Amino acid sequence: MPLPANARAKNERIESRENRWLKRFRAALEGPPPNDRAPLGVEGPRLVDEALRSGLTPEAVLVSDSGERHVARLGRRLPPSLRLLRTSNRLFASVAGTETPQGIAALIEPPHWRLADLLGSAALVVVLVGVQDPGNVGTIVRAAEALGASGLFSCVGSAHPFGAKAVRASAGSIFRLPVLAGSPPLDVLAELRRRGLFQFAAVASEGRSPVELKFSSPCAFWIGSEGSGLPGDVVRSTDASVRIPLRATVDSLNAATAASVLLYEAARQRGRLV
Repeated sequence: MPLPANARAKNERIESRENRWLKRFRAALEGPPPNDRAPLGVEGPRLVDEALRSGLTPEAVLVSDSGERHVARLGRRLPPSLRLLRTSNRLFASVAGTETPQGIAALIEPPHWRLADLLGSAALVVVLVGVQDPGNVGTIVRAAEALGASGLFSCVGSAHPFGAKAVRASAGSIFRLPVLAGSPPLDVLAELRRRGLFQFAAVASEGRSPVELKFSSPCAFWIGSEGSGLPGDVVRSTDASVRIPLRATVDSLNAATAASVLLYEAARQRGRLV
């Protein structure tokens, strides 16, 4: 499907590795955004399509010679004012964040959320502390959307949820789930307490089983780092500790798996599973 005429007017062929657009794509696809207003780097036809379906606006789309087919498949999802940048397979690979690039990437205006977007009468919030693996962060975002969480806080020290690797791991959920990043844990804890949420600390020992606890009221799950868990001051400041029972041969679960188990039990108790 051809692009509208006014979109074709913004086509540009890029032949130099030093082109300013390639530099912007390279930075966006390599690491976390430098600030809340910086565009997100989104790579691959599925993620670009997910961003467009979620109502986000692309500043520019970059396609390689072999990626042209994806432009036709996206069709009417592409806005008429789109800036479409074309380049060679070699230059595209020089900016891509994946080992086997699929030939299409976009700079997307990030969603902007407020605290009120994460909370409400049936709030179910995930709070990450020291979860440094962006793959785990993105997987937790995906599970949170899938299992009915109202939002997620990624505290200072965790991998940025809008970093390119976390975005890929979220499989598009990051475009829809309300997420706030960068606050100190104790500030988040105090704010959630003020808002009336019951707060559970996920721990490896000395906590109650999820099936013994009630997650039907507004609540938050605190998830700690893969290696050391939650800081002691956070555990002491929450309302209760929850421990997922495991066989004796396994010490703990990684952050994404633990968060998913707790979110599943909360969804079950809230009648959200069909």
